[in-house]
Amino acid sequence: MPQYTYRELKPTAEAESTFRRWLAQLNDEFTRHQSVDRRSEIVRDELYQMYLGRPHGGRTPATLTSELASHAQMECFDPRNVTLEPEYYGDIDAEKYAIRKPLIWFWQMFDRSPLGLNHWLGFRFRCMLGHHIFKSMGKGVKIFHNVEFTYGYNLTIEDNCTIHRNVLLDDRGGIILREGTSVSDYANIYSHTHDINVQADVTNKLTELGPRARITYHATVLAGANVGENAMLGAMGLATKAVPADVVSVGIPAKVKRGKGQSA
Repeated sequence: MPQYTYRELKPTAEAESTFRRWLAQLNDEFTRHQSVDRRSEIVRDELYQMYLGRPHGGRTPATLTSELASHAQMECFDPRNVTLEPEYYGDIDAEKYAIRKPLIWFWQMFDRSPLGLNHWLGFRFRCMLGHHIFKSMGKGVKIFHNVEFTYGYNLTIEDNCTIHRNVLLDDRGGIILREGTSVSDYANIYSHTHDINVQADVTNKLTELGPRARITYHATVLAGANVGENAMLGAMGLATKAVPADVVSVGIPAKVKRGKGQSA
């Protein structure tokens, strides 16, 4: 059967120059500024331009009732005025999350803007932010739009991984995507569990995938159910326990169907 590799695509030279300058400027700003307030101001100012097409000109009073919705939107451009779900979790490292929160909000708002559907820009934008958010970020990584993660600081993504759209990476207990691992659309990777009787009783477990593992469409990996090297979890599969290396595992719960080198 033929093999189809990813094509190399580029925007116009003028657009590429603008994109690269913008990403370099943002990377420099987030490298130099580590405080919550300064990072929040940077994100607020960028979102003003992305969504309203104008720079932030300072707060104006919301005097007319008819303008309150517009002012509510503008207040939400500032990450300091937003609460995100992980902030409510009892096991959060509040200090680690606080300096990442403006960048996580920037990631989410970028993906919800028209810019987020530009794959060339989006791949590079998310990897730039990932270097500042994640525990570790490798080279040659592709992350598509609407990928969500929990804390970010417990997430390791090694070289040449691909994470497709609408993937959930619950890194509460830690997730490691080893080199060359692929996670397909709508897959869910977990690293925490709840006690069946006491929901607030949470157990965190490190979850590792790969190297070169494939988690296919709509599959789910439960906390600690590591997927071995070159293994594949089939579409809609539910990994409740470790998947050995070099096998195809399918079903709910997932069971080994065959070795990767064997015919179906």
